[in-house]
Amino acid sequence: MPKKIKQQYKTLKGFKDVLPGQQKYWDFLYEKTRQASVDYGFRKLDLPILEDARIYIKGTGKNTDIIEKELYAFEDKGGNNVALRPEFTPGVLRAYLEHGMTNQPQPVKLFSWGPIFRHDNPQAGRLRQFNQFNFEIIGSDLPETDSQLIVMIASLYKSFGLDVVIEINTIGCQECRHEYVKELNKFLRKNKSKMCDVCQDRMQKNSLRVLDCKDKSCIEVTENAPQIIDYVCVECKDHFVKVLENLDEVDVIYSLNPRLVRGLDYYTRTTFEVFLNNESYPELIKIENQDSGVKKDKNKEDNSDDKKIALGGGGRYDNLMEILGGRQTPAIGMAVGVERVISALKFVRIEVPDPNQADVFIAQLGDEAKKKSIKMFEDMRRENIRVREAFSKSGLKPQLEIANRLGVKYTLILGQKEIIDGTIILRDMVSGIQEIVPFDKGILELKKRLANGNGIKIYTDNKPNQESVEKLETTLPIQNNQDQLFSESGPESETFELDDDLENFD
Repeated sequence: MPKKIKQQYKTLKGFKDVLPGQQKYWDFLYEKTRQASVDYGFRKLDLPILEDARIYIKGTGKNTDIIEKELYAFEDKGGNNVALRPEFTPGVLRAYLEHGMTNQPQPVKLFSWGPIFRHDNPQAGRLRQFNQFNFEIIGSDLPETDSQLIVMIASLYKSFGLDVVIEINTIGCQECRHEYVKELNKFLRKNKSKMCDVCQDRMQKNSLRVLDCKDKSCIEVTENAPQIIDYVCVECKDHFVKVLENLDEVDVIYSLNPRLVRGLDYYTRTTFEVFLNNESYPELIKIENQDSGVKKDKNKEDNSDDKKIALGGGGRYDNLMEILGGRQTPAIGMAVGVERVISALKFVRIEVPDPNQADVFIAQLGDEAKKKSIKMFEDMRRENIRVREAFSKSGLKPQLEIANRLGVKYTLILGQKEIIDGTIILRDMVSGIQEIVPFDKGILELKKRLANGNGIKIYTDNKPNQESVEKLETTLPIQNNQDQLFSESGPESETFELDDDLENFD
């Protein structure tokens, strides 16, 4: 009888685990984003992952790539056509209508965070399940609303430690954009043979998307295309000028991009995208372009020095509420990909604090010491001291090795002699110096040292038992390598690559 081979299950293509060693980046971004939402008056809205597919087909637009190629849609057991959310905005507006937020003081500011699903081809910076945080301001058509959202986003990226550039444009309202689209179509028809196959198809559905194409031939064609700013009506132009004046007032750095149209059908007037500022990271950008390992497409524009690393985008959508069955309600929003920002933080080598970083480790020898250590652990936790332990280990050496890996500042060591003497050993894990202190004052001594950052400078004549001395003399490397605790094969590792495609932020 052939030997049965055990099957090893793995994550699906385009899906990914977030391991313990990476969680500090997620915690860092979430806390910064949550604080910004509070500062600017946004309230958190959690939405279901599964929705009626029609809100995306109608809202996102049936002719968009998201709906035509990427939507996870299926019929459930009740015969309903449902979909995993490919973006937040239609679901946010559905909740706004369903829960009567039209009766609340306007505008309504909403903040969301969570997973997004698109059946896309996995590549650098793209997954089939990724995460976004999302800001929506519903119920105001004032240019000051647009400006404040952009100011908030610029401030948020600054709090991340990233230097960014915001590109901005106006695509007008439905009325004035109609005239522009007619002129654009005339221009594109004359140059149809020079464009890629995708854009030749886009011409028939949404010709504005041709301006967003990354294909080299299409970029060359549209260099001479009519610009929408020359066709917007007086009201839309005035609105855009006021947005820019407000940004100038608070010194937000931006650049005008007449090709910026965004990828969804519902956008109106102000559109914007956020990119890493290449001028702030010239050497890193050069290394990224040389060593990314991504094969270059001969049809793609290859201008490595000007490669833009996209981090987010958004815009105004004054007609989407009406499309979804409500009354015409102006709104603006933006989305940011969490994984993409984390990749950018690592790319520019920004260190983020680890909220799980412990300060103290308790090591114990013997049954009685273990009992007292369990109680001391609880006492320290109640005192808000970040403490770790390894009660499953009995030897001192393996416990100190764990303490080293955790990168704690101090280790408390409790053995049989210390119990008899009513003392405890306090070891500075950086210098290796240790001190014997009264057991009942151990926590107080720790709090003093943690509060002022001072190491152990006082020496005593008391000596620990011989067993403790012999084991403490073992040379142990002092290093902070917490990731090793979560992998049998060693530290977690990951390759991060960034591209300039903004599909995940539409």
